[in-house]
Amino acid sequence: MALERAEKRATRRVRVRRKVRGSDERPRLSIYRSLHHIYAQVISDQSGRTLVSAATVAPDLREAAKSKQSVAAAKAVGKAIADRCRERGISQVVFDRNGFLYHGRVKALADAAREAGLKF
Repeated sequence: MALERAEKRATRRVRVRRKVRGSDERPRLSIYRSLHHIYAQVISDQSGRTLVSAATVAPDLREAAKSKQSVAAAKAVGKAIADRCRERGISQVVFDRNGFLYHGRVKALADAAREAGLKF
């Protein structure tokens, strides 16, 4: 059962990545959602570098919510990634959901980043 779920996510990931490419002008906001944490990083595929990152494992965001696997924690990560992007002069990104369904914590992170001023 778990292997089948992982295969489905891998298929979705390949399908999304076929269309989504990050450039230096408009980098890719890639997210990863584990059972306990959520991670976000802004990547330039042109230069192959991670420009900005935020996660619930970071000390500054660890206190954001009681449960790190909650929607509130995802919103805190979304706001943090948008603030860090603004500091680096990044205003527009391409959203890469990394094969995860656009629902729950993934949607909360994206909405919080939009509300904080990041354009998708």
